[in-house]
Amino acid sequence: MPRLAQVTDDPTGLLDRVRQQLGKVPNLYATMANGPAALDGYLALRGHLVKGKLTARLREQLALLVAQENGCDYCVAAHTFRGKLMKLTDEELLATRVAEDANPHAEAVLRLARDVMRTRGKVDDGTLAEVRAAGVTDAEIAEVVAHVALNVMSNYFNHLAQPELDFPAAPELGSPAANAEELDSRGGKAEGA
Repeated sequence: MPRLAQVTDDPTGLLDRVRQQLGKVPNLYATMANGPAALDGYLALRGHLVKGKLTARLREQLALLVAQENGCDYCVAAHTFRGKLMKLTDEELLATRVAEDANPHAEAVLRLARDVMRTRGKVDDGTLAEVRAAGVTDAEIAEVVAHVALNVMSNYFNHLAQPELDFPAAPELGSPAANAEELDSRGGKAEGA
């Protein structure tokens, strides 16, 4: 049951902006509009990051990974849906949720984001060396941190507000061992490989 109301009156025009960008107003945005400054800030950061170095596909993967790490069912569902629209396969979406990708550069970006989250930004020198060896630039590293922050905001807001899910629910993600077996059976690679 939602804990905050959805805004229907839009004197700021923020929801119209969302509708123009996404084709609809997801419940997350309609609820976040209770605080126009919060929604405007969220949209502004998202708008700036779209112009960054990371590809649209990788930005979507980061959003999905961060949602998975934060246990945000709403955002996992939303970014699984958006990932499918971007032609990511079910296997690629599953791999993303455990910070894996067939492309070494993309995987390095995903693993960095996961490490940023799990260490609260205290990533060690060895991890940075691995990321750089995979071709991740300092500009991309900075954007990874910004994408983590952006998506943590929406994840935490969803935890608090509990908007009604308006996307198809994402499949459950099993234990790491089960996920590794699933990826292996589909020709992917296991965690830590």
